Amino acid sequence: ISTGSIALDVALGIGGLPRGRIVEIYGPESSGKTTLTLHAIANAQKGGGIAAFIDAEHALDPEYARKLGVDIDALLVSQPDTGEQALEIADMLVRSGSIDLIVIDSVAALVPRAEIEGEMGDSHVGLQARLMSQALRKLTGGLSQTNTTMIFINQLREKIGVFFGSPET
Repeated sequence: ISTGSIALDVALGIGGLPRGRIVEIYGPESSGKTTLTLHAIANAQKGGGIAAFIDAEHALDPEYARKLGVDIDALLVSQPDTGEQALEIADMLVRSGSIDLIVIDSVAALVPRAEIEGEMGDSHVGLQARLMSQALRKLTGGLSQTNTTMIFINQLREKIGVFFGSPET
């Protein structure tokens, strides 16, 4: 699936994003991650494919997407309340076998149900990491069988108080 950028498609070595695989696009805030995925959605749609956008951040701008060439009426959009709900929707879409491209925006917004329902200040150490690793194990096989491409958008954050090494996490 073409990214919409000839240079990036060439750099990827196969002319775009691989089918049947998980792709992570990460970078600092406002660096064009969502724009890149919207271009990929537009290209998938132009090729007759069906795309889904799981908007965990609740920030998708339909007008902006339309200007980039996305057929909003044909795009499957979901705005889940919890990380579990988002990943269950993704799993259901993959298993349907009829979706070519699924975008999840963003990993940082996939908040586990226990964290949302819990009290402020409760410790939820490693909860999101466990949720993601379980989901990735579950999704990987289905993606290769159905030839579905899944893009996870992720953000770079700055670690506070780092003196040596990279402050990015």
